[in-house]
Formats: sequence, C-alpha cells, structure tokens
Amino acid sequence: MRSMNRWVIAAAGVLLQIALGAVYAWSVFRIPLARQFGWSIPEVTLTFTICILTVGIAAFFGGLWLNRRGPRIVALTGGVLYGLGVLLASFSDHGLWWLYLSYGVIGGIGLGFSYIVPIAVLVKWFPDRRGLITGIAVGGFGAGALITAPVATRLIQTVGVLHTFAYLGIAFLIVTVISGSFMQNPPEGWRPEGWNPTASQVSHRAVRDYTLGEALAAWQWWALWLLLFLNTSAGISVISQEAPLFQELARVSAVVAAGMVGVASLGNALGRVFWAWASDVITRKATFFVMFLAQALLFWFLPGITSAGMLTVVAFIILLCYGGGFGTMPAFAADYFGAKNVGPIYGLMLTAWGFASAFGPLLIANLRQVGGTYRGALHIIAGVMLVSAVLPVLVSPPRNAATQTRDAKTDSTKQARTSMYAKTGGTRAAH
Repeated sequence: MRSMNRWVIAAAGVLLQIALGAVYAWSVFRIPLARQFGWSIPEVTLTFTICILTVGIAAFFGGLWLNRRGPRIVALTGGVLYGLGVLLASFSDHGLWWLYLSYGVIGGIGLGFSYIVPIAVLVKWFPDRRGLITGIAVGGFGAGALITAPVATRLIQTVGVLHTFAYLGIAFLIVTVISGSFMQNPPEGWRPEGWNPTASQVSHRAVRDYTLGEALAAWQWWALWLLLFLNTSAGISVISQEAPLFQELARVSAVVAAGMVGVASLGNALGRVFWAWASDVITRKATFFVMFLAQALLFWFLPGITSAGMLTVVAFIILLCYGGGFGTMPAFAADYFGAKNVGPIYGLMLTAWGFASAFGPLLIANLRQVGGTYRGALHIIAGVMLVSAVLPVLVSPPRNAATQTRDAKTDSTKQARTSMYAKTGGTRAAH
C-alpha cells in the first residue's frame, strides 16, 4: 500500500471516532428518560457509568484481538455491537435493566473494541507525527457529542426518546461499518519515504517493541496509567458538575449555565488535537507537566471567579487539558513500548479512564456535600494536580536488558580506551 493512502485511513479513523464519541452526548437522554419512565436521575446516569467502565475493559480485549486477527475485523465487530446496542436501547420500555444491558454493556463493548483500532493503526502509519495523528483521531471522539447532541435533541422532540435510539443506532451502525472497513496495518517495517527519527525522538522512544507482559513488568506502564488517571479524574470532576458549578459561582440561570457548558465542552475536542500536536514539539513529558501545572493554578483560583465569561474560559482550558490527556497518551505509550503491541498495551491503560470516571465525580460531589460549597473540593483537586506535576518529570523510557548490556559494553570500551591513551601519553612523556 502506498504511503499516500495513510491519509485515507486517517480520515476513516476520525469518522469512526466521531460516531463513537456520540456517547458523550448521553446527558441529552437523561431528563427525557427520567420523565417518561419515572426513573431517578442517578438510575439513568448509571447507564453512562456502566458504558464507560465497559469501554475500558473491552478496549483491552479488543487490542489483544487486534494483534491476532488484524484491525478490520475488530473495528467491524465493534461497530456492529455499538450500533446494535444503541438500537436495542429503543426497547427500554421493558425496564431499566434493558437500558443497562443494551446501551451500557453491548454498546460499551462495541465502543471499546472500535475505539482502540484507529489509535493502534495510526501510530504505525504515522511514526513521524505520532502525537498529532492520534490527537486528531481521538479529537474526533471528543467532537462526536457536539454533532450528536443537537441532532438527538431535535429527534427526541419530534419522535420521542426511544425512537431516537433506533434512528441513531442505525446511523452509527452504517458509519462505523463503512469507516471500520478501511482499518488496516502498514506492511511490516514500513516507514514514510525519506523519514528518519530525530535525535530527540530516539532519546524518548523505546529501542524495541514490548509485549504486553513486558510492559506490565515495567514501572513506566504503571506511571503512564497513573498520569492518565490523575488527569482524567480532574477534568471529569468538572464535567460532572459543570452546570451546577456555574450556577453557584456565577449566579446564572440554568439556561445560561447550559450555554456555558456547550462552549466549555469545545475544549475537550480541541485539547486532544492541540496538546497532542504540542507533544510532538516539546515532548510528552513536558506536555503533561504543563497540563498538570496549569490545572493546579486554574482549580485553585476557580472558586473565587464570579464572572460567567471568565468561568467559561477557565472551564474551557481545564477541559482542554482533559482532552489533551487522551490525545497525548496513545503516542506516549507507543514511544515507551513500541507501536507493534500498542493495541493491548494502551487498551489496558484505558481502564484508568473507567476508574477516573467513577472516582472524580464521586470525589467532588461528596466534598461539595460535606463542605456546602465547591471551594474545598476545587482546592483539594488543585493540590493533587500540583503534586501530580512531579510524575512526568520522573518518568523515562524503559531500558531493557539488551540496551543496558550494550551501554555497559560501550562504557567499558570507552574506559579501556581512556586508560590506554593515558598510559600511552604517560609513556611518551617519560621519553
């Protein structure tokens, strides 16, 4: 396959992620479902939690399957399950359990399978733009809700919430199957014509491809997992409380707060591309350091802001960093453990997303309830972000035994030569 076709694959990957990213529009279904069936808000919201937790688990198994059978079969299977899960949610008048099973479990499995495919494929096709291309791909995921939310809202108003699930399920099925059919790996040993890694890229990348077991045995994998967990926990805590947070701090109406949420949510999509691009320039380590430091400052000053406009800007930047974690981490994992097995290696790392989706919202909600305001919760998150900034400074590429042996031999040779030259020089001086 010619290298120019990698851009076709990239476009298909972005389209696939846009369809999958519709899951972030779940909030538009919350009130209509609660009103129609008498379910509580927490009961309806649990559907989203089940879905995201399932995504993290399914992405890991999808990555393993991808390595054995190739990306196309995984993408197509995931697309069918995702579309089918949303379609089956249209029969949720059978009971709340059906909504959990269809949208939450079946849809979540399909989403996890498909989500990992463009990431694993594109890091192989774009070793020269690893951060940027994965950022663009997952940026599509972040933009999915921006497209789906207004469409779903209009459909709910015209045909009802259950029929909306049916229409969207069919649409997702068509889009994911078509775009998933383009997913394929480059030939073994392929690289862009005329491209060679820079000295900086070499110094921040592994010298070989790691297996999943080898990656899990390295402390760096756990460090990257923790980086993703901490960054996601901070951002998703704001996402879970945006509207009431805006209303409390800026004293705005629910309608105005909803508009502020819409503007701020753009940061989630744009951050995935911006920070991923920046990581190609300033390194992944520096990117996470800057994001953590920025969030420490933003969360600290956030409780004292009363201007609606300024609150929107601050929330936008926080979500910019939230999306930046997802845009940068796939390239980070490929840098440290190689691109060959990034599917299962990063797929398992996505469990950090699931855990953070439960931890972050629960943390800020409980602290808000205990303290009576958001101030204490936001200041605690600021402190966590400040401490977290140390982690990207400490992390470094894993050094395998072969590399250490080679370096040791090189150092030994250099020392021997130095010693020989010293003796030679000494002999000459004596003469």
